[in-house]
Amino acid sequence: MKLDLLNWNILKCLQENSRQSNTDIAKKVGVSSPAVAERIRKMEDAGVINGYYAKLSYKETGHQLKAIITLRAFMGRLKPFLEKVKSFDEVVNCFRITGNENIVLEVVLRNQQHLEQFIDQLITYGETKTQIVLSDVIENNPIKRPINF
Repeated sequence: MKLDLLNWNILKCLQENSRQSNTDIAKKVGVSSPAVAERIRKMEDAGVINGYYAKLSYKETGHQLKAIITLRAFMGRLKPFLEKVKSFDEVVNCFRITGNENIVLEVVLRNQQHLEQFIDQLITYGETKTQIVLSDVIENNPIKRPINF
């Protein structure tokens, strides 16, 4: 699907607040509410919009730590890990990457003891490196229209 300027403006509004009404979006982008609804539906059908999510505070949900963990899988352990990682409640995001490490995990944990127990599960799959997140500098930054558009 080719995205025109109007689609990008609608996407900008949705990325700022996906719960705002089509009427509110229509006022911001200068078209009718039904036109906004139709464009959103088409972008959903085309896979441009993949879903809508609630953004939670890990601290307010009983988690004291957020960490980034990289995993360099042992020979023959990557595929089993890719299946196992789906069962870890601690994992918020998991990325398969290029480079020396194979995996980057973003996890939320109750405390240091929970972190230690979680790492103990991971080390059967490979070598890990852990960084504790101190604060979010940029989080859920919107995807913007390409410059060459």
